[in-house]
Amino acid sequence: MAAKIKKGDRVVVLTGKDKGRQGAVLKVLPKEDRVVVQGINMIQRHTRPTQADPQGGIRTREAALHVSNVAIVDSKGKPTRVGFRVEDGKKVRVAKTTGEVING
Repeated sequence: MAAKIKKGDRVVVLTGKDKGRQGAVLKVLPKEDRVVVQGINMIQRHTRPTQADPQGGIRTREAALHVSNVAIVDSKGKPTRVGFRVEDGKKVRVAKTTGEVING
């Protein structure tokens, strides 16, 4: 993936238990081809008490999704694929559905 999805992008989930839900990308893991999306793919982690967290208990957090299971949301709110174009000597990301430049 040549940086088609970046931190802060608004994405929609295409498959799985959260299909159709949208969220912002919190973290991109390019070596694993995965992304972490805010409020999506929530898992529960059972933690044992430590000095830093004396209470312990069940913590809920986002787990990573494969990048192929998410798509960027264009200006009309529809999922789109991402292409690249050179404008003013700079490589920019472009929404395939509308042809608009994706900021960021």
